[in-house]
Amino acid sequence: MSNDPATSAENPWPVRTVARKIGDWIHRLGDVWVEGQVTQMNARPGTQTAFLTLRDPSADVSMSVTCPMWLVRELPTPLREGDRVVIHAKPSFFFGRGTLSLRADQIRAVGIGELLARIERLRKLLAAEGMFARERKRPIPFLPKGIGLITGRASAAERDVLANAQARWPHVLFKVLNTAVQGSQAVPQILRALSILDKDPDIDVIVIARGGGSVEDLLPFSDEALCRAVAAAGTPIVSAIGHEPDTPLLDHVADLRCSTPTDASKRIVPDVREETARVRQMRDRGRRALHGWVDRETRLLTQLRSRPSLADPLGPIERRLSDVEMHRERGRRAMLSLLAKDQAEVANARGRLTALGPAATMERGYAVVQFTDSAGNLHVLRSVSQIEDGARLRVRVADGAVHAVAESVEPTTPVPEGERP
Repeated sequence: MSNDPATSAENPWPVRTVARKIGDWIHRLGDVWVEGQVTQMNARPGTQTAFLTLRDPSADVSMSVTCPMWLVRELPTPLREGDRVVIHAKPSFFFGRGTLSLRADQIRAVGIGELLARIERLRKLLAAEGMFARERKRPIPFLPKGIGLITGRASAAERDVLANAQARWPHVLFKVLNTAVQGSQAVPQILRALSILDKDPDIDVIVIARGGGSVEDLLPFSDEALCRAVAAAGTPIVSAIGHEPDTPLLDHVADLRCSTPTDASKRIVPDVREETARVRQMRDRGRRALHGWVDRETRLLTQLRSRPSLADPLGPIERRLSDVEMHRERGRRAMLSLLAKDQAEVANARGRLTALGPAATMERGYAVVQFTDSAGNLHVLRSVSQIEDGARLRVRVADGAVHAVAESVEPTTPVPEGERP
């Protein structure tokens, strides 16, 4: 096609040319092996060609398949809608209608063993990525304000979840989205419902429920796309698929695995009767604990009040008051005695000082003679050698002083020791 001239509005290709070129490229693809799920089958008796629709179980993609009628009849087990098959086919472009289909020359049914082996390989892959780890499991709210339920329309699983949950907590609110729970449409519809509920701010937990089934029926709940969507959801997911022996991969990825839809209803909402009884029990325990505490504190107060210091609080004070008065009186008497003694000693000392002082001596007829030096300062005359004739003197007696002039100085003649009186 690269060698062909480019088209333009003035030089367009006719439809047949475009169809022919598309057919040429498709026919160059050659034979391919394709796996998918049969969603529609038209194999009427008496016709030579069977028409099938093959769909990808994990995506909303499908292709038409044609094959000889004998190829369908010779399969070991009759081909039914919903079966997984592997076909060998060649892409074929129908020039007249401009449609694409696969022309099959081999059809192989995918057995249960192969399906289980694929699920096991996927389980190991998801486990290695940490999607089954307990650390990533989110807790389920104690009392969710809204619960999203993904299940089949008018199914027993839906009735079990709603009836049991409302019996346990009558005011529980559900938002139910009905989807296919088996077959080719199950995974896309569940993914859409999961996306809607996960974006709803009023939904605190999402329950995916189905009431059991065969391995083929439960295949959508082991789909890789669904498992990854559940792991990436921001809302806690509860898996309630099948019965106790059924363990699709969704059970390992979900935040809580319940054995049955009935078990899910018991674990997503509390029982109002049990919670009421528990509240009553806790209230009784609180009342008993409070009464016990009050009684214990009352006994403690009674013991404290019975002690002598609290039974007669003023008695010790009064006894101490008398002791204080007694000691104060003793202190006062001791202080007065000490003052009297000190006063007597002071009077005695004053008397001695008076008797020994110069004034008392002068009262007995003695006098103090002073002379004036050259600087005009007075000095007590202690020796005649200190003055000369004509020195001015000051004679101090008991009642005054007399000024005099020394006419002569006469030293005293020493008296012999034997002549001293």
